[in-house]
Amino acid sequence: MSKHQKQLEKYADLALKKGVNLQRGQGLIINAPIEAAELVRTISAKAYGRGAKNVHLEWNDEVLSFMKMKNAPMEVLENFPKWKAEGLEEMVKDGYALLSIYGPNPDLFKGIDSERIAKANKASGEALTKYRDYIMNDKTTWSIIAYPQEAWAQKVFPDHSPEEAQDKLWEQIFHITRIDQEDPIKAWEDHNEKLRQAREYLNQKQYKKLHYKAPGTELSIELVQNHIWHGGSTTSEKGTEFNPNIPTEEVFTMPHKTGVQGKVTSTKPLNYGGNLIENFTLTFENGKVVDYQAESGEETLKHLLESDDGAKRLGEVALVPNESPISKSGHIFYNTLYDENASCHLALGKAYPTNIRGGSSFNKEQMESHGVNDSLIHEDFMMGSKELDIDGETKEGEFEAIFRKGSWAIDFK
Repeated sequence: MSKHQKQLEKYADLALKKGVNLQRGQGLIINAPIEAAELVRTISAKAYGRGAKNVHLEWNDEVLSFMKMKNAPMEVLENFPKWKAEGLEEMVKDGYALLSIYGPNPDLFKGIDSERIAKANKASGEALTKYRDYIMNDKTTWSIIAYPQEAWAQKVFPDHSPEEAQDKLWEQIFHITRIDQEDPIKAWEDHNEKLRQAREYLNQKQYKKLHYKAPGTELSIELVQNHIWHGGSTTSEKGTEFNPNIPTEEVFTMPHKTGVQGKVTSTKPLNYGGNLIENFTLTFENGKVVDYQAESGEETLKHLLESDDGAKRLGEVALVPNESPISKSGHIFYNTLYDENASCHLALGKAYPTNIRGGSSFNKEQMESHGVNDSLIHEDFMMGSKELDIDGETKEGEFEAIFRKGSWAIDFK
């Protein structure tokens, strides 16, 4: 039995009750690394205990993934298996919930030609379009939790042995996800309520634009008309409340695809396809990236932006106060699920249709006319800091403080 068994039991309960909120008679897909087998078994046992009709596992092994990316012919990387895409699509159409257990090695594909990674990412993005649309439209419940794989743990805590690094990262995960509290479920209910207050305030305001100022950043972002702020828990098409991300500290909405102007500088590394992009800047004109630089990983950034036309535009704007538990930890996690919840962030690529009124039923022409960005990718990058100020511009052209020095300038009570 693992020395973390009690916490793993609570973690599994949280993933099923507040994450995907698995219902009796529902199926469950689990995407997981093979290192997380013990956690997966714990979750699976609890899922069947809650009346799951089936638990389907999609295992991944980073060693084999590296071998394939390095050695497979390009035509293999460029062709995602049709049978796999169709199988996943069939399950979510049948109402399966999706739980992803995430904790990749940030340097997994270091040294591999970034074009090979880009081709493989594009192939999977195209093949899984319908499956991902099901998830991004909340037609079923889905959630992402973390697992401290050895290579990730060592990246965060490089001065410790592999076992010590994993223990320290588990400690951080249990604290940040509120597992170390007496009643994690109640703690999450309270946390969701705070995020609800923030999103409701912003939804009532319906700001026309957001204006960002920080060292290396001077950016204005127009929001789509009838935008919707989400954050914390959300509701599936069938009316089931769930938490897409554990942890989560953000409220987020939809930028207009042509309404972004200015320059933004990243504040944390972006792990994209097993390579790190660090200290990068993007310059936008009429919503599109027209210039970019990166201190490291610039070639990877180039391939990311060249995924398709939508990859050069924003699909999400998210607000996270600098005093979030992840930010307070003082660690860079090299993991988007964690780092994005330490910092205000933006996402290149596809917008969540649920962030605009009626968006889940929009066709392509309606998406275009409303300024909804579409892409094969959706990649969050962190640009918040304790020096960030954000103002909201009203429809009347007045400016109101939203963030000052990285924290909320609004009292939601």
